Amino acid sequence: MSWLANQTPASGRSGSVLAAATPRARPTPRGHSDSVRVLSMYSEAPAGEVVLEDFERFAIARLRVLKGIEDAKSRGKKPEELHTIILDLVAKHLKGPTLADDRWLDQVSHFVLRLAHCRGEELRKWFLSQEGDLFAARFREEPGKAAFLKEAGFPYEPLPREAVAPGVHAPGSSAAAQAAALQRSLVAVAQSRGDQSAATAIQRGDMDFFLVPFEDVPDLVRRRQVLLVKGQAYVGRDQVASLLVPHFRAGVSRGLAKTARNWSKVAGPAEQGRLAPLVDSLATRYLGPDFGEAAAGAGGGEAVRAADVPKLAQQSFPLCMALMTQHLHADRHLKHGGRMQLNLFLKGIGLPMEEALHFWRQEFAPKTTPEAFGKEYAYGFRHNYGKEGARKDYTPYSCVKMITATVGVGDKHGCPYKTLDPESLRAALGRLRVTGAAAEEAVRQARGGHYQLACGSAFAGAHGGCHCDTGINHPNQYYQESRKLLKAEGEKGVPAVPATPAAAAPQGRPAGSPSPLPAAAR
Repeated sequence: MSWLANQTPASGRSGSVLAAATPRARPTPRGHSDSVRVLSMYSEAPAGEVVLEDFERFAIARLRVLKGIEDAKSRGKKPEELHTIILDLVAKHLKGPTLADDRWLDQVSHFVLRLAHCRGEELRKWFLSQEGDLFAARFREEPGKAAFLKEAGFPYEPLPREAVAPGVHAPGSSAAAQAAALQRSLVAVAQSRGDQSAATAIQRGDMDFFLVPFEDVPDLVRRRQVLLVKGQAYVGRDQVASLLVPHFRAGVSRGLAKTARNWSKVAGPAEQGRLAPLVDSLATRYLGPDFGEAAAGAGGGEAVRAADVPKLAQQSFPLCMALMTQHLHADRHLKHGGRMQLNLFLKGIGLPMEEALHFWRQEFAPKTTPEAFGKEYAYGFRHNYGKEGARKDYTPYSCVKMITATVGVGDKHGCPYKTLDPESLRAALGRLRVTGAAAEEAVRQARGGHYQLACGSAFAGAHGGCHCDTGINHPNQYYQESRKLLKAEGEKGVPAVPATPAAAAPQGRPAGSPSPLPAAAR
């Protein structure tokens, strides 16, 4: 496969990465055999043909792994738990019948996602972070570590075993004394971090060490995982991933920059109508349910009517949809972006098209007469339901799509955790019964750019501390999980959370009266 790089593949062909991705049978990749490892520094792109369907399928498989890693880290998983989760994700999504298939899938998927994440600093940072964790987990399980380090051009050599093995020196010699003192210190460090197996290996003289400048392993130094002597860190064989991962990330980072230059100059314009849209979509691809069915009960076992929307907005809407509902009722209007996001969300929770038209017609009155509504707006709402134009079944927007949406002056759509200032965000959360520590945690995470984590904290605050185990990735997922919890409470005899006066006020407020929202949120 010819990749976007200034290199010639093994086949001798050169050109665009996309030129080889034509719908034809994939030949067996050259050089693949069961003796070849999957672990790679990705310094060279694979050579061979890629079936068009595999181009997307492989990329999505790897994307599921990377997003799973991100989700596990966001839920605060400990290192050992994260390691197990990563291995499970790899086994589920990046495994084929043979090792050769595993390597082909791994190589192709990595370089396709490079294309998708090479444009933009945030995309590159995200890709490097998840790929670094995936590499570290795989390296830990790699049986041929020494051979891989040599192949990867690792710049450090292991210390001679006799440096930490006093038994190989003459008894009573200064060399034996120095080795014994060093061995005791290394054993103490291993025991202090709770690694008795490493301590035992050191005592037997079976542990290799690399002596490196302490600034090359800041994470190990910060966690007091290594012995420091005169500015040098003794890094054990089992810890070498911390030393290798920065080199891995640096190499991938250089590759991302190179890919970005080549993509924008050559492949992008040449492939605007074919694979460019696919590559563009991968960086923001939502991989969960699309919530596209507009059948009654799609949102959680309930038949939804227009009259139910105000109550459901207070009980189970995520902040983005609750705010748009409030703005709609206060202003009797939403701009196009807001109408699209809210209407598709309502479609996803199970509001039928006729009920949706009834809801929007009521909310637009009295500013918009029924006749004007029918001429100016009804077509757009029917279009969302696939009843007009190309009759495409549009699906609700995911969190990523809302976060990356362009929000202009006067727009009410997008992600409020990104668009609202801290004070306005606290006030908006308060109207959803999210206060105290939960609200402060959501504001803190939003300020740090972790918008979906902030939404997850708000979910917990609005539902008595109950968390969504899979994280919040879609507004309709938030709604669905909320309805499940409220239904379970109802079955236990616990009354549903009542609407607070502040949140319920817009429902009975006369048109034209002042909005209850703070000025910054209006």
